[in-house]
Amino acid sequence: MAGYPFRRALITGASAGIGEQFAHVLGAAGVPCVVVARRGDRLRELAARYNGFEVLEADLQDDAGIEAVAMRVASTVNPIDLLVNNAGFGTSGPFHETAVERATGQIDLNVRSLVALTHGAVNAFRARDGGHILNVSSVAGFQASPNMAVYAATKSFVTSFTEAVHEENRGHNVKVSALCPGFVSTEFQAVSGVADRLMRTPRILWLKADEVARAGLDGVAKNRAIVVPGWQYATLPVVSKLTPRFVLRRIAGKIV
Repeated sequence: MAGYPFRRALITGASAGIGEQFAHVLGAAGVPCVVVARRGDRLRELAARYNGFEVLEADLQDDAGIEAVAMRVASTVNPIDLLVNNAGFGTSGPFHETAVERATGQIDLNVRSLVALTHGAVNAFRARDGGHILNVSSVAGFQASPNMAVYAATKSFVTSFTEAVHEENRGHNVKVSALCPGFVSTEFQAVSGVADRLMRTPRILWLKADEVARAGLDGVAKNRAIVVPGWQYATLPVVSKLTPRFVLRRIAGKIV
């Protein structure tokens, strides 16, 4: 798209990876952004590059952090009309070997905070007669992923939840999309502990973070319920429905 219909955006998880690329793409297009993350130093460096950027330090695994961001979403002062729920993390390895705090932390960040902020945004945007919500999911949500069991399950929730909210708001000028990328080279791999193994993944399957961000922004502007970037993954939603689940489990287990 040559331009975007957004007047102001709020991006969670904006200090690195795809979240940072959302900010760069929107900033370059002249769209002011509220950038949200725990790492305030990175946010301030990012905000200094563009006009009209705001920094909001918040930990979205914490009730106070969720409340602070929800209040900014609802504010009528410099109101936002695009919420990008990008914050999230994963862990790798057999589920029983994962610290329970890491497992439940993924649910808190990937699901609980996303639901809370989407709820606030839908109500605010309906009252303002329009807005956009982009929830960052993953192709991992199309099937179970052994050794990333909780992460894949959270992304399955995000995709299903987003589709439902998309349909509920079809007649209310609130556009809701799920962005489902495949392999993207970011800090995510190091945090989840799969960097070494994923380096063996064929280069052709890797996507660039800025291209993923652009695909997501274009998709939500066009009100696409599901956005799958990259020709490599375009048929995956259909294939995942037609392929026996035990086959998908085995394939996913071999990759991760």
